[in-house]
Amino acid sequence: MGSEGPSGVTVHVTGFKKFHGVAENPTEKIVRNLESFMEKRGLPKGLTLGSCTVLETAGQGGLGPLYEVFESAIVDKEYGLNDQGQVILLHFGVNSGTTRFALENQAINEATFRCPDELGWKPQRAPIVSSDGSISNLRKTTVPVNEVNKSLQQMGFDVAPSDDAGRFVCNYVYYQSLRFAEQHGIKSLFVHFPLFTTISEEVQMNFVASLLKVLASQNYAQ
Repeated sequence: MGSEGPSGVTVHVTGFKKFHGVAENPTEKIVRNLESFMEKRGLPKGLTLGSCTVLETAGQGGLGPLYEVFESAIVDKEYGLNDQGQVILLHFGVNSGTTRFALENQAINEATFRCPDELGWKPQRAPIVSSDGSISNLRKTTVPVNEVNKSLQQMGFDVAPSDDAGRFVCNYVYYQSLRFAEQHGIKSLFVHFPLFTTISEEVQMNFVASLLKVLASQNYAQ
């Protein structure tokens, strides 16, 4: 088996609904349309799209649906859509102030929401996971961000690595996901997207398809 190259990759994708200040979240539309888009385009060899879920833009109050995604990822790993495959939790969020895509290297154990989330929660300097200790505690992705970034740049996309996922819901979800991924031997990556008025929907859909192709081509042998 080892000579057949990288084993399969199963990806579980999430996006977010609208929130304060962002009337249309591009990641909601991207994730809702992703399965049909990839069906037409053809999934990369070795890649399974495990699930596509649009989350409420909420921290603590939105954990239920997030953990359902986590649990389905674990079922895939334990009962095997692909025997020795890698499972990746892939989260998409919008950064309305950016002009490029950003691959987030890490999340910080701090929730400081500049405005209430969609369920009315507005924590300030609160730990996301109190048992992890200080709000300065970082969790880093084990996805090779620089390699993925370089491949996407070579495909013509305006993308860069980032060390700051903010302190709002995107960072909150990413921290929870990185923690879960570490505990269960899977991987997690968060990607920030600009608005459709900055980079068109067509280009953003092509970016996601290319990202999936790059993730499928990585050799995740431990």
